[in-house]
Amino acid sequence: MPTIGNAQIKLLEKLCNAVAVSGDEGEVRQVVLAEIKGHADEVKVDALGNVLATKKGTGRRRVRVMLSAHMDEIGFMLVADDGEGIFRFETVGGIDPRQLPGKAVLVGKDHVPGVIGARPIHLTTADERKRAIPLDALRIDVGPGGKARPGDRAAFATRFQRSGPSILAKAIDDRIGVVTLIELLRNAPDNVDLLAAFTVQEEIGLRGARVAAYAFAPDLGIAVDSTPALDQPAWDGEPAPLYNTRLGLGPAIYIADSSTLSDPRLIRWLAESGEAAKIPYQFRQPGGGGTDAGTIHKARAGVPAVSVSVPHRYPHTAASIARLDDWKNTLALLHAALTRLTPAVLAGER
Repeated sequence: MPTIGNAQIKLLEKLCNAVAVSGDEGEVRQVVLAEIKGHADEVKVDALGNVLATKKGTGRRRVRVMLSAHMDEIGFMLVADDGEGIFRFETVGGIDPRQLPGKAVLVGKDHVPGVIGARPIHLTTADERKRAIPLDALRIDVGPGGKARPGDRAAFATRFQRSGPSILAKAIDDRIGVVTLIELLRNAPDNVDLLAAFTVQEEIGLRGARVAAYAFAPDLGIAVDSTPALDQPAWDGEPAPLYNTRLGLGPAIYIADSSTLSDPRLIRWLAESGEAAKIPYQFRQPGGGGTDAGTIHKARAGVPAVSVSVPHRYPHTAASIARLDDWKNTLALLHAALTRLTPAVLAGER
């Protein structure tokens, strides 16, 4: 069974530190292509920039399984040059503008350092301090010598760190899924045809997965992603009254989100696989958000689909935190489930 060791953690660090905002995923794509070389029977890059890799099994009555992990991250796009290295920008993906003033960023393919600037607190009025700064009042400042231009993407400059049992980084969503999918491709069980889709533009509408699922025409689809863990204590010290996942409880199997009602046969198959292999798992509580499964399940005449995610806190911000054990158990659960997959899983009633 594949596992997470120093090599996989180093790869995650490399990918999390990369700049690959939606629509400009090339930096991550090149790493993926290098890492999967020699581990697939066919690899292609499609018109949108998805990496589509096929690893054929050798058994009889093989199931065609599409696993999807998105390469893109939330971030920014420079849209206008105000001169002296100061640029207006728009957000790419779901970002709360209240969190942006003072954040360090990396701009473009050369990772030009910059900062999101706003008027200092000393020069604002009491009334202004009561309101969130609107996005159009913020600027990315790279200085007069910084090489940047409208159209360039920018990402948070947070660097990957280990802290005891935890990982702290930007873009855990979904570079942790990308590394997981690479390991599954390298250790694909013989009883399935593994169709690995490293997708683009997930953060702005699940766009890459839509064309990938059409091209692969799979029997079932699994989105391998990360999911918010709303498990922090409440402000008054009491336990948070609601949660969707918790750190430390293992991979999160989706029941429902805003874009998908997961196929109940696949939910049962994953849960039974975890119980058989004594791998901890949890159910992601229904709620908002979505993964590539939201568009995979609508491909062609319909594809049974489900999501399996690594929980992490503070998604879509400058830094998130995940647990190494949750990641290890996510890889273990997916591999164990694929190993015991047969056509009978989809033969029963939905």
